[in-house]
Amino acid sequence: MKKETHNFIHEYKGLGAFGMDRKTDEETIMFYLQKFSEDRFMETFLPRLSDKELEEIYLFVNEHLKKHISEEEYHGLFLKDR
Repeated sequence: MKKETHNFIHEYKGLGAFGMDRKTDEETIMFYLQKFSEDRFMETFLPRLSDKELEEIYLFVNEHLKKHISEEEYHGLFLKDR
């Protein structure tokens, strides 16, 4: 059974605009990140990034994971290894 889900992207009927209100901003980020994480897109995009850009993305994501989710959430929700 697959652990990963991207259901939101298939059901979203919202604006996809940023800066209107908090709810729309959150929905837009969820939409963008689910589109961003598609395998085919990543296979095209990642080789075009410099080593520094790859590191910046990695550090940005890790910084915010550590800041906003617990160790238990990291393993249970993000890694899904527990």
